[in-house]
This record gives sequence, structure tokens and C-alpha cells, in this order.
Amino acid sequence: MSKKENFRAGRIVAFRCEPGKQQAIFWDAKTPGLGLRVTASGAKSYIFEAWLHSKTIRITIGDVRTWTVGQAQAEATKLRAMCDQGTDPREVKAEQRARAEALKAERKRKSVTVGEAWAEYVAARQHVWGEAHAQDHAIATKAGGEPRGRGRREGQGPVTYPGLIYPLLPLRLSELTASRVQEWLTAANLRGKTAAAKSFRLLRAFLNWCGDRDEYQGIINANAHSRREVRDIVQKVRAKKLVLQREQLPLFFESVRKITNPTAAAYLQALLLTGARREELAGVRWEDVDFQWNSLTIRDKTESKGGEAGARTIPLTPYVASLLATLPRRNEWVFSSPLAASGRLADPLTPLQAAMRVVGLPNLSPHDLRRSFGSLAEWCEVPSGVVAQIMGHKPSATAEKHYRVRPLDLLRMWHTKIEAWILTQAGVTFDAEQAGKLRAVK
Repeated sequence: MSKKENFRAGRIVAFRCEPGKQQAIFWDAKTPGLGLRVTASGAKSYIFEAWLHSKTIRITIGDVRTWTVGQAQAEATKLRAMCDQGTDPREVKAEQRARAEALKAERKRKSVTVGEAWAEYVAARQHVWGEAHAQDHAIATKAGGEPRGRGRREGQGPVTYPGLIYPLLPLRLSELTASRVQEWLTAANLRGKTAAAKSFRLLRAFLNWCGDRDEYQGIINANAHSRREVRDIVQKVRAKKLVLQREQLPLFFESVRKITNPTAAAYLQALLLTGARREELAGVRWEDVDFQWNSLTIRDKTESKGGEAGARTIPLTPYVASLLATLPRRNEWVFSSPLAASGRLADPLTPLQAAMRVVGLPNLSPHDLRRSFGSLAEWCEVPSGVVAQIMGHKPSATAEKHYRVRPLDLLRMWHTKIEAWILTQAGVTFDAEQAGKLRAVK
């Protein structure tokens, strides 16, 4: 051990490391355990060394540029007292550091915003969502302010509105109370009660997810959506009843078949005759159509056993097959559109409602045509399980889930019967056998 010397500011400056060595340590004669480490590069720092529990411990106090001699001596004295009491100063320091880091983490946790948690929620859940559901979340949190394109309604400004959930994103999670949700929903209802109710359901699912996360325990009010004052101002979901009646079928086909866009005309007729969902049918590719074996594969909204969207294969009925066979093969999409950015039909609602106005029929939506298929099928006395399987509904009864495996031929028998009945009621003349002979497969 080096000779002990009384540490003074002037003396500290004079200490040097011997040539050829990496470091040298000088010890204070006045304060037990206090040393000065000098490296070959000239760096100097105070250290403390003591004997504790049959071992030598060494602790760095700090650089001489930030610690005066008096401060270093006081720190060494405090550390010496800890050792005399059997306490390891390193453990005390580690505990202090852990408490400081925990406090910092808690502050950060409590400062998490709705927007930050929402991003985590979307990243964690979007793999089990369908494309449309994921898009709903994106639209609800858009900042808005983008120039409006086509379809601008009367009274709308030149730029888009922010998404209904967007105003909540800057809030801290702890601020998302029932009162705040009630205030938000009241304002959102002014933009449209249906859209507000839809956004509320998205927010409710988000709050439930946060309530199950350990990192948000104690800062999130997971029941902020369940207060009666909140639920009372959410527009209730009512079952829609709008369908095509049997006696309306002639006017429907007469008007739809006159639509100047043949792709839209074929799509709307196929929508009624297959009972498919709007986006399911719009997303059909040519590779999904089998003219040889008369089958049509549809990317299904219903989840498969693996938790991902699956697919269902339904019959390609004669009239629908004849519609598809006449469509141009511009790209991969059956219902293609050279004007749409996606390359496929994007807005079937506009031509549908225009056609309905011409003949005085109700203001139908594409989903109303799906509902119409299920309702009209009852005229043919088709088993409900067959209709549900064609439409892509999840089986509800135990027998349907575990004891009904219908081959495509059985579905085709019933589906062809439904199509023929609808065409007959509509007054559409169609020879299925002749159409099959004349149709070009390739």
C-alpha cells in the first residue's frame, strides 16, 4: 500500500501515476479508507476501500473535478460507518438506484397517453381482425384535414373531419374517466349517432383490453364505458328489416341490368344470388372461380380454427356463372375497375341506390341484398343450415357444429333451386343448360 498523506487540494493536483503503470492509488492519512486513484491518462477519482464480511470491498466515490476533498472525506466517513454496522454500501446504493428507477418507471407509466396505448392495442390485436375492422380503427383515429375527393356531400368542408376517437388520443389514460367518455360521446353524437355508437364500441373494446394488462393496472378506469349515463346516450343497435320483397324482384332486376357499368350490374345481381358480404364478393379473384366444377371460393369474414380469416367454397350457380363469364379480365379481380386505386369495384352503393330510385324501390344497401337472399330462400323451404353455410354464418347449434358436413353437390342442389326461383319471380328468362354449353371456360 502506498504511503498515506494528508489530502489537500494542492496536493491532489500533484499526484501522478508512475511511468509504466496503469494506475496508482494514494491514501488519505486523515480519513480511513479514502483513496485517490490516478490512471496513466491522468484521470483522478476518489475511492473508498474497507474490509467487510471477510472480504475487501472497493467503491468509487467520484471524479476530483466534481468532488472536493472535504466532500470526499465526508462520504468516506459515512461509508465507513455503514461498514462498521455490517451494512454493505454497495447494496444500499443498488437499492436506492432500484427505487429511483421504479419511481421513474411509475411516472412514465402514469404519463402514458391514450394514443400510445391505442397503438400498442392495435399492434397486439390486428392479427385477429379482418381488413374492414382494422380499417375502422384507422379511420377512427385519423387526424383529418385532408382534401376531400369525390363524393363530397352538401354542407361538408373542403377537408376531412378528424376521426371520432382522435380527440381522446392526447389524454393520459388516467384522464379517460366515465365523465370524460360521456362528454366525448355527447360531442360525437352531433356528428352522427350511428358513427358515434360504432366508435364507442371500438373504445369499449380498447378499455377492456387495457383493463387486462398488468402495465395499466391502477391507472386505467376499465369501466369508464359502463356507467349508465354513458350507456344511455349510445344509440342502440336495432336489427335492420329492409329486404327485397318477392313482388319487388322484377323491378330490381329490370333496373340493375340496365346499369351502364356491366361490372357493377353483374356484381349487384351476384350479391343478391349468393348472399355474400359486400367486401367478400368484391374481393373474389379469377383464381377463385372454377367454371369447370362450378364452384366459387370466398375469403370468409368468419375466423378459422387458427384464429385467421378462412375461406368457404360455395356453388357457382348457372346464372351467376353466366354473369362472371362475360366480365373483362383486366387484372386479378373478377369485379375489376380501371378507375379504382385498388383495381377492383370500390363503390357499389352509388349505382345500386341510383337504380333503386329509378324504379321507386327502397333505398337498399349492398348488405340489404345479402339479407334479402336469406329471407327469399325461405320461399324455397331450404334447410336453414344450408342457407347459413352458403352465406358464411358461424354454425350455432351443436348439430350444425359437429354433425353436419354438407358436400358441395348438396349445397349446389339447394342453391340452384334458390337462384331459379328468384329468377322466375323476377321474370328473367334464362336457360341454364344452354348457357352452360355456350360459356367459354378459358
